[in-house]
Amino acid sequence: MDKQQDWRGIVASSLGWEQAHASLDNAIKDFPQNLRGQRPDGYPHSAWELLEHIRITQHDLLDFCQNPDYAEKLEWPQDYWPSSPAPANAAAWTRSIGAWKKDREALAKFATESDVDLTSRIPRGTGQTYLRTILVALDHASYHVGQIIAVRRLLGAWPAK
Repeated sequence: MDKQQDWRGIVASSLGWEQAHASLDNAIKDFPQNLRGQRPDGYPHSAWELLEHIRITQHDLLDFCQNPDYAEKLEWPQDYWPSSPAPANAAAWTRSIGAWKKDREALAKFATESDVDLTSRIPRGTGQTYLRTILVALDHASYHVGQIIAVRRLLGAWPAK
């Protein structure tokens, strides 16, 4: 494997690793259904809001990388957050997780299998590179994973049982 493939693999694997913090998979593992939409006292978000925010943002960043016809459709901040602190039902929680995983895998595949020079600028952007955009997705999710764990701790549901 050449050096470019080595670093591309590291970037891709970092989307789901647990080297400096918990993964989203483990942060939401066995999250009690009755607590998914609860905001702890004095805390601005529920686990559902954070999960959906991660999913929506990651999907937008993936679209920005892959879609040559990408145009900003989402308004900040309202379109990047769900309208309700609670999922409509258990199926909505499960769908959100599935969509997030699908997009995370697509980002990893883009990082490792794309012919695009990841250090090049995205033509439809304002100076962003593909690599920067992938790293933003990683950093953004990591930040909010910490918040999900904080929500769980405040609700008495951490560690996952």
